[in-house]
Amino acid sequence: MTSRDRAEDAESTYGTAGTAGAAGMGGAAGVGAAAGTGGAAGSAGTGSTADAADAVGAEDAGNTEDAEGGISERSPVTERRLHPVTPFRRAWAPLAVLAGWAVHDPNGAQEQLARLTDTVLLLGLAVLVPAAGLYGFLSWWFTHYAVTDTELRIRTGLLFRRTAHIRLERVQAVDVSRPLLARVAGVARLRIDVVGADDKDELAYLGEREARALRAELLARAAGFAPETAREVGEAPARALVHVPPRELARSLLLTGATWGSLCAALIVPTVLWLTTQNVWTVLVSALPLLGTAGASSVGRFVAEFDWTVSESPDGLRIDHGLLDRTHETVPPGRVQTVRIVEPLLWRRAGWVRVELDVAGSANSVLIPVAPRAIAESVVARVLPDVTVPAEMSPAARGARWCLPVWWRGHRLAVTGTVFAARSGLLCRRLSLVPHAKVQSVRLTQGPWERRWGLADVHVDTGADKTVTARLRGAEEAARFLGEQAERSRTGRRAALPDRWMTTD
Repeated sequence: MTSRDRAEDAESTYGTAGTAGAAGMGGAAGVGAAAGTGGAAGSAGTGSTADAADAVGAEDAGNTEDAEGGISERSPVTERRLHPVTPFRRAWAPLAVLAGWAVHDPNGAQEQLARLTDTVLLLGLAVLVPAAGLYGFLSWWFTHYAVTDTELRIRTGLLFRRTAHIRLERVQAVDVSRPLLARVAGVARLRIDVVGADDKDELAYLGEREARALRAELLARAAGFAPETAREVGEAPARALVHVPPRELARSLLLTGATWGSLCAALIVPTVLWLTTQNVWTVLVSALPLLGTAGASSVGRFVAEFDWTVSESPDGLRIDHGLLDRTHETVPPGRVQTVRIVEPLLWRRAGWVRVELDVAGSANSVLIPVAPRAIAESVVARVLPDVTVPAEMSPAARGARWCLPVWWRGHRLAVTGTVFAARSGLLCRRLSLVPHAKVQSVRLTQGPWERRWGLADVHVDTGADKTVTARLRGAEEAARFLGEQAERSRTGRRAALPDRWMTTD
């Protein structure tokens, strides 16, 4: 029997409820966010306290009282440091400040350098380089992290010491990223996505094996495994669902209107400026940003979305991608509020679509950069169980042509027993799918021109602070839909299963 089998016998599945516990020392929840020097930053919602509270919080290594007044022993907490290569990365911070000043004020920087002699420059470098190295070493030396029974604790800071407390039951995703230089050094950056936090906490950098082991332990603990078995569980198995070939990705980018639009602007605007001004600097100032935009919309996307793979595992959907910087992301399906299927005009002949997400408390936005529609819909069915993409959708009301000429044809609506679906756009179609259980509120708006033609818009708000709108519906239909959708949402929330973790068949 493997370690995973033993762990599963002890704890059932990843679908078990998360362990209950309070964040902070001695059960007191921390408030605010804490950030220290280095790669760890506390986020709002994770809780933080100053290190003075750590003296009170020696409970991790001592004794605690159980519910019946007895004494129970807790295993001592072992604090660990980041990878030894981290000081080299952090030593660049003082040099980056000087470089930023030089870029911000190049004339002033040039004047200051002109006043310095070679001897002074050498002395300055002799002081600056060791100081930067010392800063990197000290920031690494005073950064520790530890996994306790209830939280991930990150301590940072030399003069102003801070401690971030990340409650394990609030962890919803743990991502591993490996920038190009980090891949050469054999290290990785761990980013923790916490429910209710705007920013992700991170540990930068850890050894690749250590990062993956810590990721597996955090996800197992968040899924409900006991501390003594979480380390034995290891990384949950994954089954590949979609892999985007590089050739198909390149073809899709060439057939994207944004790519050609930015490229045409980068060629036409500088040419017109040269013909009218005959000024080289004017042309360069306008051409460089436009060329950068064109590169970001084509080459940049190709590099970032290269080798895109979506896999299914008990801890969510895993997304691996990147040519230079490899990123390993996790999308917890229960936190997905909206799925959008984007269909540009030039992709329709090939039958391609792009799938995007709105995830509560997360910045993850792309699920599949390009894929055949049938494959994309099969993945959507894994993200939103029991949801199917509607085949037929009702068009906008007849008077819509007077409010939005021509483009009114792109607005359609469909409501099934499980999902609210609204489509918009004529050249680039966007179909938004919102499960009824994820609807937070429903609103009806009606402008003066819409009232003239008996029309109204229905807005559905989700938990990701996003809104999906069904435009140009008949006023009576919209009013009736408002009450019906509110009831569907209440029924959907009551019938919804626990959505922290996904289970595989």
